[in-house]
Parts: sequence; C-alpha cells; structure tokens
Amino acid sequence: MKTEMFSSLKVVHGVAVRSALSIAVSIAVATSFAAAPAEALAKTATQTKTAKKSTAKAEKPARVAKTTLKAPKPAKAAKVAAADDDDDAPRASRKRRASYRMEAHSRRAAVHAVAFQPRATSVGQAFGLHDTPDSLALRSSVAYVVDQNTSETLFDKNSRAVVPIASITKLMTAMVVLDSHMPLTDEITVTDEDRDYEKFTGSRLAVGSQLNREDMLHIALMASENRAAAALSRYYPGGRPAFIAAMNAKAKSLGMVDTHFENSTGLTSQNVSSARDLVKMVNAAYQYPLIRKFSTDRSYDVFTGKRNLAYNSTNALIRNASWDIGLQKTGFINEAGECLVMQATVNGRPVVIVLLDSYGKYSRFADAGRLRSYLDTLGEPHIMSADMGSGANP
Repeated sequence: MKTEMFSSLKVVHGVAVRSALSIAVSIAVATSFAAAPAEALAKTATQTKTAKKSTAKAEKPARVAKTTLKAPKPAKAAKVAAADDDDDAPRASRKRRASYRMEAHSRRAAVHAVAFQPRATSVGQAFGLHDTPDSLALRSSVAYVVDQNTSETLFDKNSRAVVPIASITKLMTAMVVLDSHMPLTDEITVTDEDRDYEKFTGSRLAVGSQLNREDMLHIALMASENRAAAALSRYYPGGRPAFIAAMNAKAKSLGMVDTHFENSTGLTSQNVSSARDLVKMVNAAYQYPLIRKFSTDRSYDVFTGKRNLAYNSTNALIRNASWDIGLQKTGFINEAGECLVMQATVNGRPVVIVLLDSYGKYSRFADAGRLRSYLDTLGEPHIMSADMGSGANP
C-alpha cells in the first residue's frame, strides 16, 4: 500500500516538474521574441538620430555659404552707384579708401587703410645742402644774416646756393605793383586765370571776388594769398607777361645776379634766388612804407563783394612781442621747403635775416630764434661761416 502511494506521488512529482520546465521554456521563448522587436526599434531610432545629426552638420556650410554670398539689396546698390557718379567729386581726383572687416572674439572691427605719401624732397636736400654743418644746428639748409647798416656778414650758411624761394617772390611782386603807380583804389576781379594750375592749391579768394588793388596787395604780403598776387600781375599794363618781365628787370637793377622769376606767386620751382640776392631784395622792399606796413600786420579783413574774409599773418613771430620786425615774408612749396626773410632789430642792431629750405613747419621760426640768441650774446661782430662757396642750381 505504501509502495503504490509512493509511486503515485513520484509520478505526480515528475509531471509537475516537466510542466514547470515547459512553462519556463515557453516564457523564455516568448520573452526573447518580445525583446527582439524592441531592440530593433531602439537600434533604428538611434540610427535615425545619428543620420539627422550628420545631415544637419552637412547642411550648415550650405547655409553659411548662402548667407555669405547674399547679394546686396537693390536700394543699397543704387546708393553706391549714386556716390560714384557724384559730380562734386571728379573720378580723376577722388581719393579712395580701402576698408577691411575682421572677426575678433565675435566682435567686428573695421580697419581703414589710408594711402600715405611722403613729403617730396626739396632742392636743398637733393643737392646735399642739409648736410652742411653749422654751430647752431639750424634746420634750414641756407641761413644768412647781415648788418643792415654796414652790410657786414654776421652768419653765413650756404648763402651762395641758388634755390627756389616760393612766396618770398611776393616782395618783388609788391615792388613792381607799386612801381607801376596804378591807382590802389582800382577794383580787381579774380578769374579762372588766377587759379593755381601748377600745384593745384586752393584759395579762400573765390573766383568772382572783387577787391581793390590795395587790399589785394595787403593780403598777398601779410597772408601770402596766391590768387591776389596772380590777379595783381594780370591787371598790370601789358598783362601778366609784361609783369614778369618787370620783375626780372627789377631784380637785375638791384644787382640780383642769381635770381629769376616765372610768376608773381612763387608757386613754381622756377622762381629761384640766393640768400645774398634776397638780402638785396629785402633792403629794396624796406624802402616802401606800404610793404613794411602790410607785411607786418597781424590780421586784416576784406569784403569780396559777397562776404567778409578775415586773414591772419603767416608769420608766427609777428604775434611775439619780444620781436621787433620791420618787414617779413614767408614762403613754402615742396621744392623750396619752409622759407623766411625778415628785417628786424636785434640787440639794437638792424639786421636782415634769410632762412631758406627749412625742414619742418615751425623750424624756420625756431631757427630765427636761435640766430637772435646768438646775436644777443655777440659782443663784437663775428662771422660764423658754413658757406659752401659755390652755387647749387635747381
């Protein structure tokens, strides 16, 4: 009895075990089949995301390129074209600037490149006159000082060199105008013929301006007004050619053997002279009271028929109370450098000072100060000479 019961239990146990194993296998198989689609779906989703990222990266350069190559708007293009066709800025003389943009730490910076043109070499520099040493270390390549009463040389540096003299010319222009004895009240009109067609300098005296001869002479001497000097020569009896001939004839009569004039303004390198000749011209001009007065005025106002113009002296020393100046004239063109001639009284002695081809805007005035200091400490007449002894022709 016990044996049969044990056998039945054994059979039941075996059936139960087999059933359990069968159920476990079924669950495992079902789980594997269920997991496969999920893994496949996850893998597909991952591949899709990766593909989208790759596509986005590939599309970015295209969008940047599209932005970079974007054409300007029609309105802006029309504005640029209008600027290029501006009648007030002729293409032949218009200056162009090149601008550059660069990215610096996400900030835009604009860089403008402006053309730089070095100053032209003067005739004195070309001929080595600036290499001549002198005890005062002057910036002028030509310096000459004489006692006006005795004609004694007090300082000499390249005084025989023949160089361009720029607007120092206007002292001769003034003498020729006054020698003509034409009425100083005559009205003179500035025309296109009085423009500077050599250096293309400007002028405050517009074409059409009307001044009398005296006012033209005044601003030509005091403020070195070029169109005034040009107009004065055109209103000379016989016109401008006769005026230039009179200038050269006057120079010859004064014994200025190194001097030649081509116009009345000095805006040409062909107006040349030596420091020794210019002393003769200053002495001659000093005999004209109007030249002394006009050249040493600090300021002067004129009415051109359209508006008032206020002019000031081109000589900074005129406004310096420590100087006693009886006559002066400044000048500048590239070929001549900075120039200055003066009659002045230094330490009770009337002297004539000539400074030519000075390098630097204010160097001629500084050189005049050095010469005055030298003359102030001079007990007895003493010549400081650095004269080359021979002329240098331009």
